[in-house]
Amino acid sequence: MFLRHLSLVNYKNFDSKTLEFDPVINCLVGDNGVGKTNVLDAIYHLSFGKSYFNPVSTQNIKHGTEFFVVEGEFEKENRTEKIICSFKKGTKKVIKRNGKPYEKFSEHIGFLPLVMISPADRDLILEGSETRRKFMDEVISQSDKSYLQNLIKYNKVISQRNSLLKYFVANHTFDPNTLAIYNEQLHGLGTEIHKKRVEFIESFIPIFQEQYQHISEKDEQILLSYESQLSERPLLELLESNLEKDRALQYTSVGIHKDDLGFTIAGHPIKKFGSQGQQKSFLIALKLAQFHFIKELANTTPILLLDDIFDKLDEHRVSQIVGLVKNDNFGQIFISDTHPERTENVVKNIHQSYKIFTL
Repeated sequence: MFLRHLSLVNYKNFDSKTLEFDPVINCLVGDNGVGKTNVLDAIYHLSFGKSYFNPVSTQNIKHGTEFFVVEGEFEKENRTEKIICSFKKGTKKVIKRNGKPYEKFSEHIGFLPLVMISPADRDLILEGSETRRKFMDEVISQSDKSYLQNLIKYNKVISQRNSLLKYFVANHTFDPNTLAIYNEQLHGLGTEIHKKRVEFIESFIPIFQEQYQHISEKDEQILLSYESQLSERPLLELLESNLEKDRALQYTSVGIHKDDLGFTIAGHPIKKFGSQGQQKSFLIALKLAQFHFIKELANTTPILLLDDIFDKLDEHRVSQIVGLVKNDNFGQIFISDTHPERTENVVKNIHQSYKIFTL
């Protein structure tokens, strides 16, 4: 699978832009602020129906305009697939595949598998558990439709249960029967989601560790662990035992929406004890493991977006990663960089077709 053609209208800093891509390597070069990352983000938008950096649709519209349109033409399994993502202020975002709009965005997730590696990924280490859950959910959802549907349903029930808890306090009332219905629904959905996450981590860890050793070229003891309250007790028991706490807080304090991933090196949290180089290698390994995991399950080679990759790794390491296209591990790769010569030095040694776009 590869992206052949990209067209942007009023997307971020672009009035209008059209690009024709190489099926293997594409390099976007130029000074900071010219829109290299925005092009990569537009490609991400076509895959996920949202921006990688800013999910608020109105903030992806060029200043002074009312709408944006991102259009891409993909080659997939010897077929041309035309995807259009458009948004106008005051209306709902629309995603069309070959002219037909999706009823639900979730139907599109996984159709165009894609992995983005960006300096913003450091949030996976620095930010709270929600960022790491989103990473886990994104990886699983690209190859498991039922997981994504269960997750959407679970979040809806959590919202309903939280509203009910607030209603109880506001109206000085309590209805255990209605609450029990939500508890049962959460238990069923949460148990299934937890099971899929456990299976995912068990499969993902060996891939991740292999990628880390390849990137760091060191035999360091790194560990990725899944932390969940459901590993100790069933969700129904957790909900019932935390009822009084939930009533006081007016929201649901236990469940799979509190899960987290633990990142450690030599038995210590990498956030506190990992060097900058170790953290960079850890994040790149996570994303490359994501790439290989999705490729294996989706049976399609994802597109790989490398945003400002030289900020994370030196030229030698970047050459190693880009060089993997030699043995067909990777499909189409996009690279952004501020130094044209550095980028060309890396890609020309791969002996694969490539294009360089100066923005």
